Amino acid sequence: MTNDFLLVLGLFFAAFSIPSLIGAYSSGRPPRAAALFVVVGAGLISWAVFQQPNTYSLVDLPELIVNVIARLVR
Repeated sequence: MTNDFLLVLGLFFAAFSIPSLIGAYSSGRPPRAAALFVVVGAGLISWAVFQQPNTYSLVDLPELIVNVIARLVR
């Protein structure tokens, strides 16, 4: 797996943990699954960033996500 793929996968996990967090708090349950997704997402993002420092910026993220999805579809 490339660092680009790891970064996009981490962003995916982090983004999908937000609805789970909101659902758990609104129903009064502990957010165990959401916390797991946040930890996994943060771990993947930090792994990708620490492997290639000064490579990723917020401006490049949309293009990076599209490139990773295009590589998966091909």
